[in-house]
Amino acid sequence: MILNKCSALIAGLAILALPLLAAAQDDSIGRTARELRASYDKALQRKTLAYLPIALGTPLPDEWGRVVQEEAEWRGMNFIVRNPDNSLSAMRQALAALLDEKPDVMIVQNPNAALLTEDLKRAESLGTHVIQLNLSSNYKSGAFVGVDWHEVGRMLATEVVHECGTGTGRSGKVQIVQGEMADDAGVDQVSGMMEILDRDPAIRVVSNQAAHWDASTALKLTTAVIQQHPDLCASVGFWGIMQSGAAQAIREAGKLEAVRIYASGEGSQLDCDQVNLGNFLKFLSYKATEQGHDVVLAAQTLLESGEKPGTRNLEYYTRPIWLDKSNASGGNCFELPRRRPKAS
Repeated sequence: MILNKCSALIAGLAILALPLLAAAQDDSIGRTARELRASYDKALQRKTLAYLPIALGTPLPDEWGRVVQEEAEWRGMNFIVRNPDNSLSAMRQALAALLDEKPDVMIVQNPNAALLTEDLKRAESLGTHVIQLNLSSNYKSGAFVGVDWHEVGRMLATEVVHECGTGTGRSGKVQIVQGEMADDAGVDQVSGMMEILDRDPAIRVVSNQAAHWDASTALKLTTAVIQQHPDLCASVGFWGIMQSGAAQAIREAGKLEAVRIYASGEGSQLDCDQVNLGNFLKFLSYKATEQGHDVVLAAQTLLESGEKPGTRNLEYYTRPIWLDKSNASGGNCFELPRRRPKAS
């Protein structure tokens, strides 16, 4: 009987102690969470992100900038942007001036593989982390965020072969509209495309020219190609806005139903409009909004590591998705930014 009473007393005390144990445990969890947040804030707050695109004023760099700015400011970080406005000399000058300001992280869109190589090395040697965005240089910096251009080229070429290759009864003639011949995107995309196209003897690339990311230039080039090859089967452009010029030339020649038009790019509403209007048969989107989030994640990882700039070589690749009339709407097509980054 005494034993039973002791057992009951011990059980009762144990039950009474449970809230105290739970409170102690909860406090421990809360303390750990607060410590983690304090460490996070210490690594990020008041740090400066500098953004240097090739130019502002089009959906791709504007969407990157919008996302990075909003994410950075939410984390208590400073955000600055410079706009070289497609001038290579202005870009180098802007980069040099930014280094004098000593930002913690610099986000750079390279105009070609060679131009900024030494500048990016110098930036890291001076203590600034460098993230290269979508177009890489010959120098491998702390992080690259973008798309696998070789994969994009293979995906585009696979569609072309499906529509224009052996057994289709079509001419097999293909036009390629590059941005620049010397940039990472052009070199890798053409390499990936030819790896696929060369496997089919029915395919013949009749034009492979650079339109310098300009729709008017793409229109002129394509007008000439259509005149020389009225039986053209496909036109492939490396950026939606530029390729819209090629589509216009093909439409004006009355060949829109005959020529398969493809493009790749950021996936803005402008790109989806081209698909839904029938100007692009398909569009390969590498989702600029997602890339913007990846840029901030890369910056966060570099800063939280506490390591010297240039120590790491992080890579974040976006998975491209095909857009056609069945899915070129809604969340697959980002709206043009309401808040555009402003260069200071």
